Amino acid sequence: MQLKSVQYDKPHFSHAGQCGIGEAWARIPPELDRAQRLRTTERIRALLHERDAVLVAHYYVDGELQDLARDTGGCVGDSLEMARFGAQHQASTLIVAGVRFMGETAKILSPEKRVLMPDDDASCSLDLGCPADEFSAFCDAHPDRTVVVYANTSAAVKARADWVVTSSVGQDIVAHLHACGEKILWAPDRHLGAHIQRQTGADMLLWHGSCLVHDEFKADELAAMALEYPQAAILVHPESPAAVVAQADVVGSTTQLINAAGRLPTDTFIVATDQGILHDMRMRYPGKTFLPAPTAGQGATCKSCAMCPWMAMNSLQGVELALEQGLCAIEVDPAIAQAARRPIERMLAFAAGHRQPVRASGDLARDAALFQHFGPA
Repeated sequence: MQLKSVQYDKPHFSHAGQCGIGEAWARIPPELDRAQRLRTTERIRALLHERDAVLVAHYYVDGELQDLARDTGGCVGDSLEMARFGAQHQASTLIVAGVRFMGETAKILSPEKRVLMPDDDASCSLDLGCPADEFSAFCDAHPDRTVVVYANTSAAVKARADWVVTSSVGQDIVAHLHACGEKILWAPDRHLGAHIQRQTGADMLLWHGSCLVHDEFKADELAAMALEYPQAAILVHPESPAAVVAQADVVGSTTQLINAAGRLPTDTFIVATDQGILHDMRMRYPGKTFLPAPTAGQGATCKSCAMCPWMAMNSLQGVELALEQGLCAIEVDPAIAQAARRPIERMLAFAAGHRQPVRASGDLARDAALFQHFGPA
């Protein structure tokens, strides 16, 4: 199996605003021919039934995995939608096609279930760029600040936080904390944090991580593409740089961008997020055209290369092996899981409080339905 070297932002917690470069790797699954894909797909269908399992897949994984999840009664969504679905589903085994922090979130919400992944080495630049020990030291250096972390973090980082947020509820929570006079320590995505800071005016100290996919979108090239397609609406995920976000007709999370594509009257869209989402958009709205936003200039070998290398580690053969052999099981230390529940409960209570004065009970498997009141990461 081939390996791909991947570079990502590696912030220095002791030097605010400074980043080094970290290096990781991603496996490249071997290509299957049509006959192999058909055989593997049918074997997975049978194993899902035999093992009392359900497949939950992220919008950014390969379209074939997304289709298989839907066709077998599973779920395609963002990380919290995946975890919510898994907690509510009666299956005793969850196959999580995504990156590792998604498997951890699913395990926190469904501690009694077995959680398997096609490849548990599938990581995330936001997760890698925010190690729990360094982040904890950063928090300790600023004890006067309320710690708010994005869902795209490890269970250990969530355990150190006061709040966990998604991209759709994050702005509302920060605005609430700002109105209460609290200063914020935000992690890990600096672009999303800065976007929320601009919208709320909150006093926010930002960890300087980034998503290696969204960080690559180029504002000048996007402006040129918009001139080439003047009728197109521009859809941007807020993990993108500010100059890209400023050109958007809609800024939102994955689900919000998908919904906007159906709601807006235009038939052409330029989409600034991982290209995996285009599979879902094209399936839902076959009469519309979806163009990936540029990540490079003229003459580049790949001008629109917004594809997460770790999401690409999810494969049909990985799902088959996980089901057959129980490989890549996700476990979360019980003490960390318990600590990570607390900031999630605060988020749940906040979301529910917009509708009714109800707090989560502490049993997240039972309270998972509360996630339906807010959007994805």
